[in-house]
Amino acid sequence: MARSVFRFLSRQPESIEIANRNYLLRLPRYADYRQWYQLRSESRAFLEPWEPSWRADEMTEGAFRSRVIRNEQEYASGQAVPLFLFHKPDERLLGGLTIGHIRRGAAQNCMIGYWMGQKYAGQGHMYEALKLTIPYIFSVLELHRIEAACIPENARSIRLLEKAGFEREGYLRQYLKINGQWRDHLMFSLLAADAVPNRNMPL
Repeated sequence: MARSVFRFLSRQPESIEIANRNYLLRLPRYADYRQWYQLRSESRAFLEPWEPSWRADEMTEGAFRSRVIRNEQEYASGQAVPLFLFHKPDERLLGGLTIGHIRRGAAQNCMIGYWMGQKYAGQGHMYEALKLTIPYIFSVLELHRIEAACIPENARSIRLLEKAGFEREGYLRQYLKINGQWRDHLMFSLLAADAVPNRNMPL
């Protein structure tokens, strides 16, 4: 396993950090609001075609605080691991990645979703985030399968998933309501058995 791929805050077991020299993924905090607001606001036109419709109060501080509380509850219950992605040297927010819909029992799988600020898109940051997150999912959460769905027109996301070793599995009709419309999606998956040394995404 790569050195410093992830480390935990032993003093605060309710928290988590996944980090290397350049990147940090952690749960959102109230103090992140200003950075989050600025990045999401300036990236709105870039993000809206690929996301559910933004609510009228989407960008308010109150809505963000509710989001943080909900994220903490989802993490504590084992339902999801919602993470913000930072450039570690200057603590600059780049985007977000959520390990969601975690299922145990016979399934042992999850869904991942992600977003990137427009000015940071296409620079390899989310690929590096996946390189950190995938070993955490398989080795720490001990899940068997990761799923990801994206709109067929989202060529950038498709390239990212394929580069990360995900396999295209199928076509889902009107799978999610995105930007006010039911949109078809492509389904991708990565299995724990796929993430072996000498592949694009080694553990």
